[in-house]
Amino acid sequence: MQLAKSYFADQRTDDLKELGQGRPRSDVPGHVTGKTAYFADRTFPGLLHLKMVRSPHHHARIRSIDTSEAEKHPGVVRVLTHKDVPHNVYTILILIQVGPEDEQVLAEDKVRWKGEAVVAVIADSERAAEEAAAKVKVDYEVLPAVLDMEAALQPGAPVVNEYHGQNFYMYDSGECRKVRFGDVEKAFAEADHILEQTYWSSPIEHAPTETTGCIVVPEGNDRFTCHTNTQAMFFTLDNTSIILQMPGHKLHMVGGTVGGGFGGKVDVTVEPIAILASKLTGRPVSFIYSRYEEMQISSPRAAEKIVLKDGVTKDGRLIARKVTGYTDAGAYSRHSPYGAQKGAAHYPGPYTVPNVWIDTYCVYTNRTPSSAMRGFGVTIADFALEVQMDKLARLIGMDPLEFRFINAYRDGDMKAHRQKTEGAALIECMQEAARASNWPVAEKFMTMSSYKGS
Repeated sequence: MQLAKSYFADQRTDDLKELGQGRPRSDVPGHVTGKTAYFADRTFPGLLHLKMVRSPHHHARIRSIDTSEAEKHPGVVRVLTHKDVPHNVYTILILIQVGPEDEQVLAEDKVRWKGEAVVAVIADSERAAEEAAAKVKVDYEVLPAVLDMEAALQPGAPVVNEYHGQNFYMYDSGECRKVRFGDVEKAFAEADHILEQTYWSSPIEHAPTETTGCIVVPEGNDRFTCHTNTQAMFFTLDNTSIILQMPGHKLHMVGGTVGGGFGGKVDVTVEPIAILASKLTGRPVSFIYSRYEEMQISSPRAAEKIVLKDGVTKDGRLIARKVTGYTDAGAYSRHSPYGAQKGAAHYPGPYTVPNVWIDTYCVYTNRTPSSAMRGFGVTIADFALEVQMDKLARLIGMDPLEFRFINAYRDGDMKAHRQKTEGAALIECMQEAARASNWPVAEKFMTMSSYKGS
């Protein structure tokens, strides 16, 4: 106990001056002088270029694929379809037992979103690959599409992804990830005020300066070096190994500086097919998204809907919180089931709420698959929670920062997912923020500590 008191006393007197201070990045000199090397700066003799034929439809059945004219086009070396991919159905998070596998590398029977990859064309120039890709003929039977979460969850809605059988991810807890703590309905009955609000967000594109891509070089003995701008090197290695049915020691992934990612380059979308193309042609292969593909094809942050209901007492205690959250995964899981699960864990916020009820759904629609983006599953939740906290403070006529001091979790408080708070320092952080912004806060809050025994 004495050690904890000493720790927080030291924190208050230490030189904590990070808030409001700019800190130089160690990689800035290389960037501003043009010395930083990126994967696409490499060149190799005999380099081939891969371009994708993509679905023009949100949802359609593939009747047939005719690549004969593309194969005859000058400069074309190889055309790949689903038949060439050893393990054509995958999901990124199968590595951490999040399944089922639900996404085809190259579409076989259906396309489930506008832009889905159907055929890969490999040629000795980008222009030849693009011209040949335009000659691939795909016969589609267009199907009804579901483009928003509410429609997807309606009875009788078209099934987006047959690998799931319904338009939501099935967790071990059922159709949603659940948190139950205390008696939320009893607490609502005891609250002086109840506020229920709905918050929406749209998909957000990362828009990195450097588009997604890789260059693969065959090294002999069935070994390949892949120069890539992935943000998830081992996800990429292991998923590529599964998709290509190749042992991991045959695959050498080389990373480096990423020209902007923000989470958008954790999906394994270019490396497996580029390595396969190099394996089947025996030559280096470059697969780099155009700016159009980066903006329209790469995964965005998921659209979300958050229904937030809070019960508060007139003296500022938050005693009940009920949340129903929806994450739009698009057509495939990628990282969205994990994002929705993170939301479930995060919705109580950094506050001690004694009664909590949370359901979060991961919903499938015929939209571009969503994925990671800077705190996905948490960032939009924080937006909703903190706007809600401001509204609650106004509702009871209390300063919004003081309202947060009253409800901020402190060491020893039990969180809704039944883990005790340790090393919070949230009180101290808010105190520093108040000082830095000259926000007037009552003295009793400025002398509080995250350690309750002080």
